[in-house]
Amino acid sequence: MRHSLRFLLLAIALYAGGMLFAKGGSGLSRDMYIEKYHELAIKEMNRVGIPASITLAQGMLESGNGNSTLAQKSNNHFGIKCHNDWKGKRVYHDDDKKGECFRKYKNPYQSYIDHSDFLTGKQRYASLFDLKLTDYKGWAKGLKKAGYATDPKYAHRLIDIIEANNLDRFDKGGKYKKSSSKSKSNSVAKNSGNDNFTINAFGAHKIQHNNGVKYVKVQEGDSFDNISREYGLKSWELFSYNDMEENADISEFKYVYVQPKRNKAHRKHSSHRIKTGESLHYVSQKYGVKINRLYRYNNLKEGDKVKEGQAIQLRKKKK
Repeated sequence: MRHSLRFLLLAIALYAGGMLFAKGGSGLSRDMYIEKYHELAIKEMNRVGIPASITLAQGMLESGNGNSTLAQKSNNHFGIKCHNDWKGKRVYHDDDKKGECFRKYKNPYQSYIDHSDFLTGKQRYASLFDLKLTDYKGWAKGLKKAGYATDPKYAHRLIDIIEANNLDRFDKGGKYKKSSSKSKSNSVAKNSGNDNFTINAFGAHKIQHNNGVKYVKVQEGDSFDNISREYGLKSWELFSYNDMEENADISEFKYVYVQPKRNKAHRKHSSHRIKTGESLHYVSQKYGVKINRLYRYNNLKEGDKVKEGQAIQLRKKKK
């Protein structure tokens, strides 16, 4: 009876990541997982602004340290389900319901990238990017509050993993210290089969967020073309994302968005009062809201001028 109880408790512990271990899995320990994937978490932190500790802790928890069936067979380390906007490959597993659809990736690196894009692309996670990179507790609680997982203790589980393994050192620029004498200083993490991936050098611009929308600061010598190439965009996309004319001079702007702005401002910003020299485009850029939405919310037509002292609604149509 005692052995049966012990086995049951072990099974529950292994299931905590959301999926049972795959048969014949690699049996990665927490330390092995951290060594194998910490560079990916740091890269994504620098690219999009999600704390590396949070990414690693979520990967460890959701994938059972990379040993779950979903991670082993589908390279899905974060338990991300298909949702309506997923166009990639799919697999089906029993989770909250029987036969639920999960995303399938070619390699773990794609899973890490999609995890970042998933969080930055959903409005409900936008407020998290107002937190400091070192505030892992705020991130953990915010993820749970935003509905990332149904487990009522999800935030506490993440925090426990981070603190037990000192993962927050990666948020502060710390490095992983390998126990063996063999080390590779930079970029290539090797796996078996199709799991090979390479961490490329960081881009010249650091991704930041406003209203949950990615943007970069304009640097001396920048052009729309070089920023477009850096982020795999077409030049017209940058003009569209920033509501700019194609003859716009990039040097006149402090920053440019590299993805579409939101339909409304963050909930803590409901309106803006126009000051001297400000335009509707300035308001659109400042709050990360599409300018056509600002026209609609304020009963304005394209090209209408705003006046000093005018209150501009940022979230809803002015009554």
